[in-house]
Amino acid sequence: MVLERAVQRRLIKAVADRVIVHAAELVELDQAIGDGDHGLNMQRGCEAVLAEIDAYAEMPLDEALKAVGMALVRSVGGASGPLYGTLFMALGKSLPADASREGMAQAFAAAVEAVKARGKSDVGQKTMLDVLVPVLQALHEARGDLPAQLRAAAQAAAAATVPMRATRGRASFLGERSIGHMDPGARSSELIVQAVADVMEGKA
Repeated sequence: MVLERAVQRRLIKAVADRVIVHAAELVELDQAIGDGDHGLNMQRGCEAVLAEIDAYAEMPLDEALKAVGMALVRSVGGASGPLYGTLFMALGKSLPADASREGMAQAFAAAVEAVKARGKSDVGQKTMLDVLVPVLQALHEARGDLPAQLRAAAQAAAAATVPMRATRGRASFLGERSIGHMDPGARSSELIVQAVADVMEGKA
């Protein structure tokens, strides 16, 4: 799949900027059920990506995604670095030559499966997968306004983590006390989907 360099740069920048702007919110969410570092870790990773954005914009999209993933693994602490790094690297590895929705859905499906394997987790455990999987389903099933449907799926899925009891990650140590809080990884995944949808609509 090939994107114009300006569009590719805009896509990478929109995602990184969106996470950075919401870093304090992610810190607050993680303080409630984790160790409180998700927002700062993600901010550091996105700042590392922005530092190399001109180079990433010149690469083929598949190579750029893999490079972004590697940057996140190097710069993001905790579990988020390996998980988000895996997501982007696997997406780059699986990216189709064509830009069809079904081709993108298959590549995203491979990336989601890679995250499941890396984190030894699945849907329903109060993790980023509780957003990624519904977004994948929306990508498969969407008709008409794809960006709006992806955005809506991500928003609803992140909100749906609030009543969940965490069974993976640091939040799982809280047991029932993890109920009533949005998962920070789900929220950061929602933010990424929002940013991508905005670029698809020409809003970013």
